[in-house]
Amino acid sequence: MSVEASFIEVDHCQIHKQGQFVCGDVFLSQKAQGDRVVSVLADGLGSGIKASVLASLTTTMAARFISSDIDITRAAEIIMETLPVCKERRIAYSTFTIVDMDRKGSTRIIEYDNPPYILLRDGKVLEISKQAVPLRSFNDRQTFLQYSSFHVHPGDRIVICSDGVPQSGMGIKPHPLGWGMDRVEEFLVSELACEPEISARLLARRVVHRALQKDEGKARDDTTCGVIYFREPRRTMVITGPPVSRERDSELARKAQEFSGKKIVCGGTTAGIIARELHADVKVDLTSLDPEVPPPSTMAGIDLVTEGTITLSNLCGLLEGDLAGGAMGQENRPGHPLRRNAAMRLATMLLDSDIIDFLVGTRINDAHQDPNLPRELEIRRNVVKRICRILEERHLKETRIKFI
Repeated sequence: MSVEASFIEVDHCQIHKQGQFVCGDVFLSQKAQGDRVVSVLADGLGSGIKASVLASLTTTMAARFISSDIDITRAAEIIMETLPVCKERRIAYSTFTIVDMDRKGSTRIIEYDNPPYILLRDGKVLEISKQAVPLRSFNDRQTFLQYSSFHVHPGDRIVICSDGVPQSGMGIKPHPLGWGMDRVEEFLVSELACEPEISARLLARRVVHRALQKDEGKARDDTTCGVIYFREPRRTMVITGPPVSRERDSELARKAQEFSGKKIVCGGTTAGIIARELHADVKVDLTSLDPEVPPPSTMAGIDLVTEGTITLSNLCGLLEGDLAGGAMGQENRPGHPLRRNAAMRLATMLLDSDIIDFLVGTRINDAHQDPNLPRELEIRRNVVKRICRILEERHLKETRIKFI
């Protein structure tokens, strides 16, 4: 695989300290000029609202400065000057890690008092030399940044975390001093050995899940893990709605058949057209019944078949809410599995993809003109545009829409 064909997948998972309502860690990732992706993890001192506000301020400033190519030393000094300092410990109220990577693999990492990042290559931890960059003295205390610059290879992963990960389990057997970065590295290596192609989203979730287990199900600190995965892009096509004329039904089915990647069909009418043209059977999966979302179906050659507008509308809510911030809610804690309805399965497939093509039929579906349907039920093309916007802005995906 050539470097030019690579894609930067970024995702994270986090959980707030037991007894708090917000997380004092903030993870932010955004695209920058030059095919770059800038990711920042900030850990506000303490927990709760104050920590969250200071961490949010840190991530916003850091992402803006690095995206604008401001000198890293100067950017760090501005952040340090802006943040208040704890009177007792004489340290800044937020620590941070910044990862700046472009599509050719050129990578810079700046660290300030967070746990060290982990670079994984070929299923093993790779050590990278770091440069200690002195900053101006703040409150009579010499401050240093750790700076790394290197090229990642296709398949490499960079894992960053807040101290809630290595310190999980502290004071509890069998690790009274905490899980520790060495054991975190061992866990990551074992996960990659079992599942070499694991997504950034799932790997981050597993790290936080294991840290929560170390804390016996009650997080003793804000816990965040972010993963940057440099790899070949994963492609998915979502087909929804019948073509504008019946003469183009065969074209719709042919595009589905010829697409190289995962294929999703949303809509009973659309599924019926493709099944008829490809001489396939559609079978409803009655094992996935849900009170809010119609059940999915199965069809040979198609990875997922769902109902149309209701499922897509629920998908918007998932992408904007439950799955938008990487938060591990109560339903995701040990013993509380995710609801596996059709909308959640659809969201999972899209978040595990990088380049998503939407093939949208423009024939009016008579079922959607029913005045008894919910007011928020949008027409197909509008909800697809909304999904694309959410995927691009919040999840850094590449999307394309073609109407047929």
